[in-house]
Amino acid sequence: MFGRKKTIQKHYIIISQDDHGVRQSNLSRRRLFTFSAMAVVGLAAIFFVSADSLTDILYKSKIAKVKQNYSMLSLTLENLQDELTAMIDNVKSIEEKDKALRTYADLPQIDKDIRKLGIGGVRLAENTRIDDGLTDRIKSLEMDVQSLSRKVKLELSSYSDIYNKVTEDVDMMHAIPSIRPMEGGYLNSNFGYRKDPLNGKVRFHYGQDITINSGNIVLAPADGTIKEARYRGGYGKVIKIDHGYGYTTLFGHLSNYNVEKGQKVKRGDIIGRSGNTGRSTAPHLHYEVHHYGTPQNPLDYFFSGYLQ
Repeated sequence: MFGRKKTIQKHYIIISQDDHGVRQSNLSRRRLFTFSAMAVVGLAAIFFVSADSLTDILYKSKIAKVKQNYSMLSLTLENLQDELTAMIDNVKSIEEKDKALRTYADLPQIDKDIRKLGIGGVRLAENTRIDDGLTDRIKSLEMDVQSLSRKVKLELSSYSDIYNKVTEDVDMMHAIPSIRPMEGGYLNSNFGYRKDPLNGKVRFHYGQDITINSGNIVLAPADGTIKEARYRGGYGKVIKIDHGYGYTTLFGHLSNYNVEKGQKVKRGDIIGRSGNTGRSTAPHLHYEVHHYGTPQNPLDYFFSGYLQ
């Protein structure tokens, strides 16, 4: 009996008061611990179940939002594809007009292989998180956009060439002598060999004579710059115009000038008046046309529907 430790037992008394009066429950320490552990486990289970449910709700909400964004992106891509298709059709129409203009401007056609340069495209990053179908559509759009961009640049370059060519042609048309240098009168002493009216010798006549009274107006047959407006020996009072592109014209035996050296003139401008100065037997206009220094038959430049 002596030397043996007494076991000390602790008891917890729970007093509950309700309509039936006071009740007393006696719990040991072990039973209280067991009860507490069960309560903690229960609460933990409730927490994890609630957390899992909340996670599921949030996940489903996020998925729904992603699907909504996907639908909106898909619709946007469809609209872009429609607009791009319309633009491609417009470029094809421009290409056809470009071919016609090149034919009109006497320019070589653009090679078919060059027109098909619109090949390629930028690849999306490998980790782009979009499904394969949408990725393919985006890649297709990227390739179409690059192709269209190259075609547009090609057409702009082509139109620049056409514009320069047509502009040059228009300038040249303005430079070509194309109207009679005066109204009225009659043609006499044509271009070519003839007997000189003063000495009877056969000589080459480098121009066209138009017999008309003195004082009739003389017109510039094309745009140009006055190179001479002076008295020159047998030509008498003479005017010479440089029209550019190798064309020059000369007017002899005038009575007076309406222009001076260096002055710019347009087709149809009055430059002087007919006369009988220099080596001449009667009032008339002597008219010459030269192309790169070679005398031309002026009658070949009397266009009925002259170049505007």
